[in-house]
Amino acid sequence: MTVDAIRECILLGRYLEGDPLRQDAIGAELGVSRVPVREALRQLEAEGLVILHPHRGAVVSVLSLKQIGELFELRAEIEGDLIRRAVPSTKTEDHDKADEILDAYEDALREGHVSLCGALNWRFHSTLYAAAERELTMRVVSKLHRQSDRYARIQLTLTQGEMRARQEHRAIAAAARKRDSVKASRLMREHIIGAGRALVEFLETEQRAKTPRPARRRSGIPTERATVTSTPSG
Repeated sequence: MTVDAIRECILLGRYLEGDPLRQDAIGAELGVSRVPVREALRQLEAEGLVILHPHRGAVVSVLSLKQIGELFELRAEIEGDLIRRAVPSTKTEDHDKADEILDAYEDALREGHVSLCGALNWRFHSTLYAAAERELTMRVVSKLHRQSDRYARIQLTLTQGEMRARQEHRAIAAAARKRDSVKASRLMREHIIGAGRALVEFLETEQRAKTPRPARRRSGIPTERATVTSTPSG
């Protein structure tokens, strides 16, 4: 589908934050008309991945570091509640399915197929939440996952988060299988908050590294060059 192709380009970083999304160019690349591209961009706007500007077209959405932190905090609150509600009603086959998904997730990590991890991560989470039977909440969480997926990939690949993700997922699954809803909820919240914090700290460090440092002024009488290049005040 057109929407899936464009979404994957955003999540893989082919279309970067702030990049314009030209309907004609995307249509030519995908071999479709502008109509399905336009409809896909509207859907991706609803998912938070695209911003549509009247008379200016579409661009890939940009989140500030504060908004990225808020996104993960919001997920932690909602998903911690979801798994707490779900655990008492989750069946053995649901736990088995979650474990199978984790096996596939870990295989994808080992083989470097990070692009597969987002979908597998959502399948794992949604499997554990299904028994809560909170359809509206699941729609909200699904949207939040799609927004955070592109950032979660950075967190996994650039902050050495693979090992921690595997360990935390297994601990959450084990608590859920034991029907310990309190522990499962706590672990889920810590897992999501920790991933968000690691990501924001990494991005902050990257931003500082890219920001030019102001020139250090020498003490004493300014040199002739410093006098010429300085900007007069007032």
